[in-house]
Amino acid sequence: MMNRFDPPRAPNEARVRYLDADYQILSPGTFVRCAVTGQAIPVDELKYWSVARQEAYVDAAAAMARYEESGREA
Repeated sequence: MMNRFDPPRAPNEARVRYLDADYQILSPGTFVRCAVTGQAIPVDELKYWSVARQEAYVDAAAAMARYEESGREA
């Protein structure tokens, strides 16, 4: 629990294992990086990832871009 005297925590990158329809936090953090754009994605807003590549995407357009550039491999 944080109180008003605790310093704010710096955001840190989480380590995540991407599963079918879910993910597992391996190392706690506040965000993951989009594999296409490099943009930070808050963990609680994570919606797009590849199980086969074990990478996250900021949005559907980034996921589709990676899908197309990889020759349509999962």
